[in-house]
Amino acid sequence: GPACVLGIDLGTTSVKAALVTGTERGLALAQSCSRETQAHSESLEAAPQGMEQDVQKIIRALNECLAALPQQQLQRVTHIGISGQMHGVVFWKSDKGCKWSESGTGPAFEPDKVSHLVTWQDGRCSPTFLSSLPLPQSHVSLATGFGCATVYWYLKNSPDYLKAYDAAGTIQDYVVAMLCDLKKPLMSVQNAASWGYFNCRTKSWNTDILKKSSFPVHLLPEVGDPGSIAGRTTCVWHGIPKGAEVGIALGDFQCSVYSCLTERTDAVLNVSTSAQLTISMPLGFQPPEAPDPSSAVTYFPYFNGDYLAVAASLNGGNVLAAFVGMVAQWTQELGLQVQESAIYPRIIQAALAQKHSKLSVHPTVFGERHLPEQLASVTSIGASELSLGHVTRALCRGIVENLCSMLPVQHLEEMGVRRILGSGSALARNEVLRQEVERIFPFPVVYGKDVDAAVGAAMVM
Repeated sequence: GPACVLGIDLGTTSVKAALVTGTERGLALAQSCSRETQAHSESLEAAPQGMEQDVQKIIRALNECLAALPQQQLQRVTHIGISGQMHGVVFWKSDKGCKWSESGTGPAFEPDKVSHLVTWQDGRCSPTFLSSLPLPQSHVSLATGFGCATVYWYLKNSPDYLKAYDAAGTIQDYVVAMLCDLKKPLMSVQNAASWGYFNCRTKSWNTDILKKSSFPVHLLPEVGDPGSIAGRTTCVWHGIPKGAEVGIALGDFQCSVYSCLTERTDAVLNVSTSAQLTISMPLGFQPPEAPDPSSAVTYFPYFNGDYLAVAASLNGGNVLAAFVGMVAQWTQELGLQVQESAIYPRIIQAALAQKHSKLSVHPTVFGERHLPEQLASVTSIGASELSLGHVTRALCRGIVENLCSMLPVQHLEEMGVRRILGSGSALARNEVLRQEVERIFPFPVVYGKDVDAAVGAAMVM
């Protein structure tokens, strides 16, 4: 049979694996599988601001995904592309990072001397703490949840914690290191930029700045170009042959965009856990030497030296999830029991019946990186607009308006945007959100472009 490429995405809430094969009309998705990780874990050192995940559970979900894919196709895999959540950091002992054992579908690895993953959603680094750190030589503003900021936090609050480990990376870097048995982790420019203290122009860490403040620079991975090969599998893995080429781990966001963006005149609007609005920068664009901390737009390294301009909001589907959680909690406090899964479709139906609402929801429950102190607010509250439908409609509109305020329509028009590709789980499941997108943006909106980081990771290979 034809050769296959395996794409893997290690997401915030789930792991996805996709098998892609070449056809006469280009690449085609042959099989895919997704598993929720349910990996959220209490943060002992940084509660309640800490946001951590159990790496054992993430890898268990990955193993379940691969075990569910057809063995005969896994045996034809020649290349593996891996993407995952950016910014976060996991630590491990380089010679004891995992244990290999037989599973039902062949050899598989399980984490061994590995820390929790401190995710991009982590809030332990307060604005005061961040302002006490040395100024990076980078076009990206430092924020809580960034790998280097988290290391600084441990250095100050729990220095002995870091002594147990000699390697660090994102969760996707960890998986690549285990598959290829890398003694020193290898990281793409995409993931390195997301950690802070990385200069994209020179493709190097700010080692001089970091050393002066006693940062453990030995933990920083080597850095390579996205799209390059990190190594080869050192043994059979779930039936995938030994010697399969493994790409350097990529950012989930860049892979999502890569899976659907074909025209430079397209903008990608993605609403899943968080939300992003993205456009391609012109060929040859270089980001500024230093960031504008008040700017809502960040420039993400893409592929082949290109950059994406990204309004990356921390507030997307997670805001709707928080709202549903609140409704469930209120009903419980009233002595009633309603499952959250039953609330979602009902609030959407209620909102579809309310086409307009004067109610104004500024939905930044989780702050924004450029405005960490600004939380959510509700204004223009009238007695006649307090129904679930009115509130849900206003909340959905607020999520879209917040993104639009970060990368305004006028700027999109000036950059030559002609249409919007709408994607992401929250947008796919919520007709009210889609209606608000079409109301706020004066461009044709195309849905069904399944932005898929796992497929994107495979396509890069």
